[in-house]
Amino acid sequence: MTSKAATVAEYISQLPPDRRDAVEKLRSVFRKNLDKGFEEGMQYGMIGYYVPHRLYPAGYHCDPKQPLPFAGIASQKNYLSIYITSLYGSENHLKRFQEEWAKTGKKLDMGKACIRFKRIEDAPLDVIGRAIARVPMKEFIAYYESAIRDMGKQRKKSETGTKASPARTPPAKSGARKPATPKAAAKPARSRTSSGTSSARR
Repeated sequence: MTSKAATVAEYISQLPPDRRDAVEKLRSVFRKNLDKGFEEGMQYGMIGYYVPHRLYPAGYHCDPKQPLPFAGIASQKNYLSIYITSLYGSENHLKRFQEEWAKTGKKLDMGKACIRFKRIEDAPLDVIGRAIARVPMKEFIAYYESAIRDMGKQRKKSETGTKASPARTPPAKSGARKPATPKAAAKPARSRTSSGTSSARR
């Protein structure tokens, strides 16, 4: 469920009371643990936390007009969701996050970088806070740029591998018979009548 709200305050005001309270609690955890420099605002129809253009002018490679996204909070139709980009790109951060979540005994419903839960009580806020605090802005930018370079290398490798090499004509076998000329070609056999044994199959 994508919101058309222009500001975070407007986004929150449009939520039902129970969701509003949950989003405010998540927002408090995010803001408390974010490294200095990240900014909060509406991004992709949700509350976003990102590296502003003044600190990273290149912006997001998928859409350079957008600041580089780091995390997000969204109220969907049937659940709440949070996004922590650093979990998608670092096996170490992801493993530690999953292990800490598992120790709480709460169920983890997770995509690549999206964590979903129906109620705020289903989310261990301290685990979420540590996952956010664990990645300073400089480290996040370095990881992001490294991932982009790797993507570029893989793309070039893929393009190189798909270029078809020119087909080669196989060399003629020694002693191979030359194709028969029209004069030497055998005449097609006549079909036998119904009184014969068989006729040629078409």
